[in-house]
Amino acid sequence: MKRIALRSPLAAVLALCIVCAGCSREPTNSWQGYVEGEFLYLASSQAGQLTELSVSRGQTVANDTPLFALEARNETEAVAQANQQLQAARAQLADLTTGKRPPEVDVTRAQLVQAEADAARAATQYRRDEQQLRVGGIAQSQLDESRANALSSAARVRELQSQVVVAHLPGRSEQIRAQRAQVDAALAQLGQAQWKLDQKSVRAPHGGLVFDTMYRSGEWVPAGSPVIRLLPPENVKVRFFVPEAVVGSLAPGRRVTIRCDGCAADVPAVLSFISNEAEYTPPVIFSNESRSKLVFMVEAKPQTADAPKLRPGQPVTVTLQ
Repeated sequence: MKRIALRSPLAAVLALCIVCAGCSREPTNSWQGYVEGEFLYLASSQAGQLTELSVSRGQTVANDTPLFALEARNETEAVAQANQQLQAARAQLADLTTGKRPPEVDVTRAQLVQAEADAARAATQYRRDEQQLRVGGIAQSQLDESRANALSSAARVRELQSQVVVAHLPGRSEQIRAQRAQVDAALAQLGQAQWKLDQKSVRAPHGGLVFDTMYRSGEWVPAGSPVIRLLPPENVKVRFFVPEAVVGSLAPGRRVTIRCDGCAADVPAVLSFISNEAEYTPPVIFSNESRSKLVFMVEAKPQTADAPKLRPGQPVTVTLQ
């Protein structure tokens, strides 16, 4: 009886330890993890002074909301210059394809009428001199001069007739082709200038949370340096690690429940990624099991409407359904 009395307190203590250990152990279908955010770092490809910061940290913005703008005087003037060059190139092309203006054609036609009158008068004088030469009224030299004058007047008429025809013709095909190339080059230059100008003002490519702003208005922003750090709700996910014995039963699309401190209710999510590479338990994940055990990283994404309930870096508990 004494030996039994001595053993009873020890057995009670051992039983209590086993019960406490079982109570402290987490369920086999629940694992600890943390919230991860894939941020969008929004920057301009051009450098400049920050003249307008339209949002503030912690603000939720919609798609295509203006975020910030840089000083753009040089780019604005470059667009105006390129536009004027394009207009000039198009005007030259139109001039080549339409021929001379009507007033210029009228001048040539008037000259043609005068030349035809001179040619008719010269031809009449030539016929008269031929008759006079037969009767001996003039010398041969005078007839030769009349013949030359008649031929010259007739040639002038043919010249002006050709000028009238040419005045209605467009420029040569090679000239037109070259000028069209000039128009295309001016159009491309205008597009480049407009693109640089558009880069000076940045809008939100997605709706989301303005997680942070890196510059203040008036500061110089180098090219490619992020000004806004944006977190779209669809880029919020939960990352946790499961043991090797469990990963084989998981598949993308499986539903899970996310529980966090301070959350009013559990957040439903769906598994989106399961790593194929094993790794040792990360030290950030606190577990009562051996840390030398291999685990696999798993990611789950909540619904877009539930994403704002979670904060990047926040510890959570993920439970399989």
